[in-house]
Amino acid sequence: MEHEQHRKKLQVDIVSDVVCPWCIIGYKQLLKALESLPGYFDVAIAWHPFELNPGMPLEGQDLREHLAQKYGSSTQQSQSARMRLSQLGESLGFTFDYFEGMRMVNTFRAHQLLHWASGVGRQTELKLALFEAFFSRREDVNDLTVLTKVVKRVGLDTVEAGCVLEDGRYAESVREEQQFWLEREVHAVPTFYFQQQYVVPGAQDAEAFTRLLRKIHSKDRNTIT
Repeated sequence: MEHEQHRKKLQVDIVSDVVCPWCIIGYKQLLKALESLPGYFDVAIAWHPFELNPGMPLEGQDLREHLAQKYGSSTQQSQSARMRLSQLGESLGFTFDYFEGMRMVNTFRAHQLLHWASGVGRQTELKLALFEAFFSRREDVNDLTVLTKVVKRVGLDTVEAGCVLEDGRYAESVREEQQFWLEREVHAVPTFYFQQQYVVPGAQDAEAFTRLLRKIHSKDRNTIT
């Protein structure tokens, strides 16, 4: 209760991709940290576009083949990483369902929908549904039919979403925003920005986020009016 009178606005900007496993892990760790500090903050989260694979063809690529080409990962290393992510995800309440034949896909369409969803106040819901679609439901988040289903799951207008993708009305805005973050030296995700000044790269554990949040709270004594 003592913290209610000092409840602060907290702006969190998260640069991420919907096919980045560490992005959902990092977000879940942040939520865990926030839950450990009840009454400290009124949180506003904005998601910003980053494509792990901007040159990924529309048909995608076998995930293991892609990781081997991009990072030089062996089959054993890939299996170990998947097991580690699955265990960590389970501990945080998220399911990673890796499977043989899983493909890395192009995410530019998904980012356009996320840009649209931000304007109607449902961006986080759509972002989380896209993470779930790709990692938990074995769905291709570049496929138009799949994207329509994901939009419907979060209660957004599927007709409007289809128009957004058909006419590409936000394509240039997404490209410009991607470039903005690249110019700010964001070359890996997730990257978290708190209050537009504190930068946290990568999926830190909840304790690291908690330390930073306590620091922000102690430095910012302007209460919400």
